[in-house]
Amino acid sequence: MLLIPPLSVNAGNVGISLSVGIQSTKTFTIRPLEPLERDVRSIYSLVYEPLVTVNDAYEPEGCLAESWLESNNGRTWTFNLRSNLTFSDGSPLTASDVVATANAILERAADETAADKGYYGNLRYFVDRISAPDDRTVVVRTKSNRSYYGMLYAMTFPVLPAAEVNQDDPMGSGPYFIADFAPGFYITLEANPNWWRSPPQVTQITFMCHDTQKAVMESYEYGRVNTVFSRSIAAAQYRSGSTSLALDYRTSQLEMLLMNQTYTKLASPGVRMAIRYALDPDAIAESVYMGTAYRTNTPINPDSWLYDSHADETVVHDPDEARRILESEGWGDSNEDGVLDRLMDNGELQELTLRLLVYEEPDNDVRFQAADMIKSQLGAVGIGVEIANATYTDAQTRLSAGNFHLALVAFEMDPCPDPGFLLTRGNTGNYGRYRSEAMDELINTSLRKEAYTPGTFRDRMVEIQELLIQDCPFVCLYYRGGTVLTRYMYTTARNIREYELLRGIELFRR
Repeated sequence: MLLIPPLSVNAGNVGISLSVGIQSTKTFTIRPLEPLERDVRSIYSLVYEPLVTVNDAYEPEGCLAESWLESNNGRTWTFNLRSNLTFSDGSPLTASDVVATANAILERAADETAADKGYYGNLRYFVDRISAPDDRTVVVRTKSNRSYYGMLYAMTFPVLPAAEVNQDDPMGSGPYFIADFAPGFYITLEANPNWWRSPPQVTQITFMCHDTQKAVMESYEYGRVNTVFSRSIAAAQYRSGSTSLALDYRTSQLEMLLMNQTYTKLASPGVRMAIRYALDPDAIAESVYMGTAYRTNTPINPDSWLYDSHADETVVHDPDEARRILESEGWGDSNEDGVLDRLMDNGELQELTLRLLVYEEPDNDVRFQAADMIKSQLGAVGIGVEIANATYTDAQTRLSAGNFHLALVAFEMDPCPDPGFLLTRGNTGNYGRYRSEAMDELINTSLRKEAYTPGTFRDRMVEIQELLIQDCPFVCLYYRGGTVLTRYMYTTARNIREYELLRGIELFRR
């Protein structure tokens, strides 16, 4: 159903208040270190602040930290806090609060009995020790295998008062504070009078909770709220007009086609490259996701200062090149059935038919349509595809066991733009069993132990992407997208993004 906002409302700049519809059924207490829902994380981003934030170009930028200094070849990072920082009640925010928050995260992550290491548990991979020599100085001693510029992205956790790190409803230092909270009904934010920057123009934001995306959209349709967040494909039916604005955003969910290199037919880089040439991810994004998916040819966000734009010149849709490569690899269609084959040494005819594993995903019910398009595109160059549908649990078991040929999968990418978990031998996301001594050396040593300046960090990241394109262990397709539907413009930020969907509202001026 196409939702039509009331025609009496004109799209314009936001005033002093905003009402937002969100989906929330799990948040019964305010626990910013343990967020349970996507939309609530966007609320937390307005209430709690980190040492370091990420700007429009995805570069680390100071927030509570005014500046930082690297020493000892990246093993030590010293952060200098801004002066006169306070929490929303006016009490001082000091380096001890930063240390206490980090240690709470690290302690949970180190708990061997805890299955859930915490949302910010990856901090344990970066921080060896953290200390506060004085009220305005935080010193971080990094792990020896993470003494690189990427560790700044790990310092984006929310800072809480030392006395409240394990309590419900802790205070924050951000532009807003939580004035009222009725679980399952609403959360009200009001402007923080003690914020270290200029007071926000929007002084009140009310978030109305709904149990389903359908209910969220209905609230918008009938004018009960002015703004909603949606990852639903249906939201793509809106486009900016006189009564409504559609602000598209990129999520952190990367979709890719995995290729199992322990399988003989996929052991050759040539066959893998032919598959990459045969695919047309732009057509899939437009047809299946109605334009709410954002193409990328590497795991790095294409808006990032680290993205290698040369990949876009190399990774193109070219079925003729795919056919040429496959022919050079010895594949032909001897029986003219439309599926390539080749004669094996034992005299048997081997067909180039592959099983494509696809699993169910609650908020992505069109993935099977994407799989059908992949099957059609590969079939056009003579690669047979059999789609194998699975539940998420079954797919996880098969991926871990290497029981697949191709797999359409999604990864939630970490704030630190380090693709090592996908590319290094034996790592958690390397389901395709990619093995490259050059890649292992590049990531584990040249990047993580030596690239502690921004220039060197970017150079190494570009080299990683170049080797990825050359070896083609998998095919990056797109980042999933979402839409903020609003009757009022509330930001000038170039990149609003998942978990910060009201990013910029605190600085907006009419």
